[in-house]
Formats: sequence, C-alpha cells, structure tokens
Amino acid sequence: MLDHNKFINERISKSISYNAFRTLQHNKNLIDFCSNDYLGFAKEAVIHHINNNTPKLLNYGATGSRLISGNYELTEETEVFLANFYNTSIALIFNSGYNANIGLFQCLPQRNDTIIYDEFIHASIRDGIRLSNATHFSFTHNNLTVLEQKLSNAKGLIYVVVESVYSMDGDHASLTEIVAICKKYNAALIVDEAHAVGIFGNGKGLVSELGLENDIFARIVTFGKAFGVHGAAILGSNELRDYLINFSRAFIYTTALPLHNIITIKNAHEFLLQNLSRIDQLKELITNFKSQISNFKSQIIYSDSPIQCIVVPGNNEVKAMADKLQQNGFDVRPILSPTVPKGQERLRICLHSFNSKKEVDNLVNTLKI
Repeated sequence: MLDHNKFINERISKSISYNAFRTLQHNKNLIDFCSNDYLGFAKEAVIHHINNNTPKLLNYGATGSRLISGNYELTEETEVFLANFYNTSIALIFNSGYNANIGLFQCLPQRNDTIIYDEFIHASIRDGIRLSNATHFSFTHNNLTVLEQKLSNAKGLIYVVVESVYSMDGDHASLTEIVAICKKYNAALIVDEAHAVGIFGNGKGLVSELGLENDIFARIVTFGKAFGVHGAAILGSNELRDYLINFSRAFIYTTALPLHNIITIKNAHEFLLQNLSRIDQLKELITNFKSQISNFKSQIIYSDSPIQCIVVPGNNEVKAMADKLQQNGFDVRPILSPTVPKGQERLRICLHSFNSKKEVDNLVNTLKI
C-alpha cells in the first residue's frame, strides 16, 4: 500500500530544505506595508456595516447558487451599477478573482483555439487555462515582438491575456500597443485589472484611464484589493454574460455571495467616488518612496502602482531582510522562489493612502541600514 503521509512529508521536507516552506502568521500590530488594502477601505465601517440606510435583506446567506435560489434583485441591480461605473455593457459577479478567472478560461477557449498569455500572468489565470482544452503559449513579459510572433502562428479563435498592473512587479502592460496588435490578428484581448481598479482611471482601472473600454473583449475586476471587500466581476458584452451563466462551472456550481457582501461591493464603489483624494494621497507616497530609493545599490523594480519591489536574491537572504523589517515594526513580506524565478526573490512593499510620510521615511531608513 502506498504511504500517503510519506509523500506529504517528503514534499514538505523538500520545501523546508529550500527555505520555501509557507506558514500562516498574524499582523502582530506592525505597520502595514504588505496588504492589498491600498486605500484603507477594509477599515471603513460605512462600507462594511449594515445600517438603517441599507436595503432590508430577505436572507443573510445566499441560500444556493444563482441559478437555483441565490439570485436576488439586489445582486442584479449591483451588476447594472458596476457596468455603468466601468463603462461596459454588463458585469457578472463572481465569488472572487480566482473564481472569475477559473470560470472564464475553463469554458471560453475551445480545443481548436489558442490562448497567448504574458509569462507573468497570475496563477489563477494559469489554473483556468489548464482547465481549458485550448492550445496555449506564454510570451516574454511585456515583449510585444514575441507576442506578435506567437500570434502569427496561432490557430482557431485567439485569446490574448494580460494584467493591466502585474501583481509581483507592479508594472503596467503596454495596453494601447497590445490592443493594436490584437486587432491586426483578430484576437480577443482579456485584461485582468485586479491591481489597477481603485487606483487608476479614477478607480475604474487602467483600461478606462487609457480610454480602451470598447477595445477589450473581457475585463476581470476584483474587489478584495483597493476596494477592501470581497468578490469580483467579469465585464464584457451581453452575449458573454449569457455564455458564462450557461457554461462557466465556477459560476454555475457554487453558492452565490451573501447579500451583505453584495451591498459592500456597491458601498465601496460609492465611497470611492466621494473620496477620490485618497488616490492622490497614495500617488504622492509612491512618488516620495521612489525618489528615496533611487540611489539604492539593490535592484529596484520601479512602478507607478502601490507595488514596489526590491530584489534580494535567495530565499534565505530575502527572508532575513523581511525579518529585520518586521523586528523594526514594518509588516513587509518576502516573495520567495518558486513564486518568483530563482534569483528574483524580492521584498514586495505595498504602499497605502493611510501610510504616513514619516512611516515611509522610517521604512526607507531601515532598508538602508
């Protein structure tokens, strides 16, 4: 008989030997420089509390999938609100960004189709692509020449997949140029805006900031980062909505989000419209941080997003640097290989509108020591 625990222990031991073993940890009241709560919305009671101004709920739980008992007028009203907010035809809510990406790529590309994706694309999209029967290729990160080479050999219906802001480096996709290339090869462009919504385009994302809404086949927007709540939506055409409702297993076979969660999604977007100054505060901190680390000897991955990275090669070395920062009161987490390629291990520093200039200054001074 096979020893299942032996297999598990061998995998764990191997991870420990590479100093790549993951454990759960609490915040420990450290200054937050690691979360995706870029605008501090996760702490806003007006977003998360159900009060007298909240519509009366028929149920607190969803009670089933949206195709059975979990679809409510409030949910569909929120989807119309989101479609108007993001300047698109429709929005279909999913339980999370991971759920949305799995649900989209599992059902849309077919066996004779081709998916071409940036090599730095998020793990959730990779997992969704694995569930598809389509042929799939990666292209070198942000390399449009390689992208066009791959497109010239693609068969069937073609899908190109990028993130507008990449989660590990914080850099942007060249969306305007990618749109032009996709039009040339009649490819449908899909953009994951997880780290762009709430920050760019007055909160509507980088696609909106560049005025490309009508050039994108589908956008994935998630609400667990800058909006501080939970859930996601796929934005696109009415036909895409109908297709996903009928063929997306991640939509069909899961219990829907509870109604109080749906309320927080709308609350967060309305709160942003009333507090756009937080985006300006965040951008000021980003500019300040970048100016202070410009003379660092370490490799810096610069970005205009809240995600700022300092490459510290080696799992042991980057863990030691993160431990040092945490001992000095800063919650900065190391990103280890194999999450990033070996030699590209880094400190991933996330800036927030609620971080003070003094906190940023103290963080930079600690990094210099």
